[in-house]
Amino acid sequence: MFKKLSAEFLGTFWLVFGGCGSAVLAAGFPELGIGFLGVSFAFGLTVLTMAYTVGGISGGHFNPAVSVGLTVAGKFPASSLVPYIVAQVVGAIVAAAVLYLIASGKAGFQAGGFASNGYGELSPGGYSLTAALVAEVVLTAFFLIIILGSTHGRAPVGFAPIAIGLGLTLIHLVSIPVTNTSVNPARSTGVAFFADTAALSQLWLFWVAPIVGAVIGAVIWKVVGEDD
Repeated sequence: MFKKLSAEFLGTFWLVFGGCGSAVLAAGFPELGIGFLGVSFAFGLTVLTMAYTVGGISGGHFNPAVSVGLTVAGKFPASSLVPYIVAQVVGAIVAAAVLYLIASGKAGFQAGGFASNGYGELSPGGYSLTAALVAEVVLTAFFLIIILGSTHGRAPVGFAPIAIGLGLTLIHLVSIPVTNTSVNPARSTGVAFFADTAALSQLWLFWVAPIVGAVIGAVIWKVVGEDD
């Protein structure tokens, strides 16, 4: 179990450090910033690279909602759920702390939103709570369907991390303007602690919506995707 939890810690650390780091350090760089497209690919690449690297050890969840969804789908033991979530959240917080240490090394640094998620005034595009809720539920549901489908025995062997990574990229391309894209409670939690906004007060949504979405995705897959 130690190796599995360590793999989840490392994978979630890399997801937050790479994905949120691209948003904090590179997205808004004058004239050369990577923008929404670059941040979307950064998140996808973090999952793709770590799924290949440590996915064989822990299953490569890196996300409490994914762990819950896989449990509901019968693909992950419920007894391991809480330890996995703890390892993921700790990995996200440590990554956010390291990112904050780096980002604050620039003169005149202000944390601002610090790549945190939000709705209303904290939404990049000013989207409402309802819009944020629906987006996070729907996108997380499809993320689970992608994960379960690409790792099924019918799928080509060895390509699941690519499908999952590109799926997460697509999710970000859709939803960065709405919520700054969560679909991952650990990712939302890590950076919320360092934001100079009310991100912590809105964090509940980015636990509830992804988990509800993951459960819906798991149920849909059990009905549609599993063998009779």
